[in-house]
Amino acid sequence: MARPPRVRRSRGRDPLGLRRALSDRLLPALVAAMALLAAMALAGAQGAAELTSRWEAGAAAAVTVQLPPGVASGGRLERALAALEALPEVAEAQLMSEAQMQALLRPWLGEAPAVALPLVIELRLAELPASPEALAGRIAAAVPGGVVESHGVWVARLVALARSLQAVALAALVLVAGIAAAVVAVAVRAGIAARRAAIALLHDMGATDADIAGRFAGRAGLLVGTGALLGTLLAAPVLAGFADLAAPLLGQVPAGSLAGLPWESVPWGALALLPLLGAALGWLTAQATVRRWLRRLP
Repeated sequence: MARPPRVRRSRGRDPLGLRRALSDRLLPALVAAMALLAAMALAGAQGAAELTSRWEAGAAAAVTVQLPPGVASGGRLERALAALEALPEVAEAQLMSEAQMQALLRPWLGEAPAVALPLVIELRLAELPASPEALAGRIAAAVPGGVVESHGVWVARLVALARSLQAVALAALVLVAGIAAAVVAVAVRAGIAARRAAIALLHDMGATDADIAGRFAGRAGLLVGTGALLGTLLAAPVLAGFADLAAPLLGQVPAGSLAGLPWESVPWGALALLPLLGAALGWLTAQATVRRWLRRLP
């Protein structure tokens, strides 16, 4: 049995007229805008993850216990430290030195404060507690007369906020990918409508569905990949600028100039994958769209 003729894929030939049917201007421009949004979503997810790690680590020193100066005598301080370290939530209890206290109070009391300074014990927690209020109550019960300053409530809320932002960023990334697939599908359908007669003729002459869909997929993949690459290149300086704005949250100093922007904070690995993922998305979407249309032909 003779094999049906195949649509030859040479550089110079375009029997389906796809260079006119699938514009090399509008589709890449739309994809570039979506790639920019996808890059920002990726960077947002990474930044939220870094903030979560930083704030969770900050929870390790989120509790302090203030004791009156007289506690230092009679072994009461040692007993208080032992009682605090015996709590399962506490990894370490350490007395803040007098030099550290003076450094903290210098902006308000000056170099030599005339008042007796309280004793402050810093607690390093093993993990962020589920109920900071309950932990504060157990600490106060372990050290009678101590004043517990717990910032764990705010740390817990900040961690929850960062995790929510990370989930929102990932959801936005999925949404952008879905919109990009829809845009490619619409563009491919428009190309099919514009070249319907040529496609039907080639199909009647024996061209296989794989040949026709492959030509559409190759064209769509090239255009989408190009647009994603352009959007990724545009996203790099934008993300570096946002990283500079977020530098105070991460304990860094803003650069204030383009040359000094924190380029190392840009998620280069994820950005490098965007053009490849975009091209793959365009190829798969075009394949599915064309094959679905071809199945309807008599």
